[in-house]
Amino acid sequence: MLAVGLVIAVAAVFVIREAGRIANEPPPALFDPDDAYEFVVESLPDDVAATLTPDDVRRILGFEVDFLKRRGVVGNGYTPQPAERVVFGGPETMAYILERASATGEAYLPEQIRAVVETQLRYLRAIGAIGPADLNSGGFGDESPPG
Repeated sequence: MLAVGLVIAVAAVFVIREAGRIANEPPPALFDPDDAYEFVVESLPDDVAATLTPDDVRRILGFEVDFLKRRGVVGNGYTPQPAERVVFGGPETMAYILERASATGEAYLPEQIRAVVETQLRYLRAIGAIGPADLNSGGFGDESPPG
């Protein structure tokens, strides 16, 4: 009986210690492209959703990820700190997406792209992948997310 009690006590100590560690240092947010896509498709403002197909949304999100990969911000696994500041959804992002869309024969309005990127920004905030907005960034972060 004493051995069983000792095992339970040791297990309880490990559980409490790990719970405390996780509370102080939460695990990193994991970005799931499929979840992000579903969130964006379901959450786009109605006026924009009426003008884009689900394939359009997926294409715009893909162009955005390409832009962020080229800038060294995202990667599979460890991603080093980028050498320069990258504003999520800033003018460079918009220009890149418009250029890539045009090169592939797709024509999107800046308002459509902005709505998709802003909605994805709400998703990233919701999963804890990014922090609060930088009000001096010039990107979409200078507006509060709807809702």
